Formats: sequence, C-alpha cells, structure tokens
Amino acid sequence: MVMGLTTGIWVSAQVRLCDRAFIPATVVRRGDPDAGTVLLKVNRFEAGVTVFTQASTLDGEPAWSRGTGPKPVTEPEADAYIARHVARDPDVWVVEIEDRKGAYVIDGKIV
Repeated sequence: MVMGLTTGIWVSAQVRLCDRAFIPATVVRRGDPDAGTVLLKVNRFEAGVTVFTQASTLDGEPAWSRGTGPKPVTEPEADAYIARHVARDPDVWVVEIEDRKGAYVIDGKIV
C-alpha cells in the first residue's frame, strides 16, 4: 500500500481506476478497513487466473507476489488459495479483477 493510505481507501481507488479503464473490478471480501492485507484475483479467463498477495521488497518497499505461483492457474485453484488465506487471516480483503485483455496494471513491483 502507499504510505498514509488505509487499505479501504486503497481498494476503493483501485476499483475506481479499473472502472475508468472499463475493467470490471469487484470487492469480493472486505477486511480490516485500516490495515487489512489485500489479495488481487486477476482473472484473464482463457489465459488463467493469478492471485497476487501483498509483499515487500528487500528495501521495505510495497510490492506484490504471485501467490498462486509463476504461471496462471484455473479459477477453482485460485479460489482454493484464497479460501486457505482467508481461513488464516480474517482481516484480508479480496478484489477480483476481470481482465480478459490484460490491460490491468498492478500498483507496485512484482517480486
């Protein structure tokens, strides 16, 4: 997340940015509004699904990692990953982005 922004505000901004780019985005699960972790489920349909999880670089900068692995997975596999994560962390947010064309640009580095 960007320093100084709560998770709820950051999620709202991402949904708004997607809306402006005509990319469907839905908050599937709301977590802690101030400091909840975010999972981004990016559904590319035929190209598969990737779930990105919040991470940090070695320098402590905000980043994202591919929670479901280096290659896209099926939607049931992505949903199972999310369910396991939610079971461990009840404060997690889940945002689903339907990005058939691959136009969504994630906010931050991917590590």
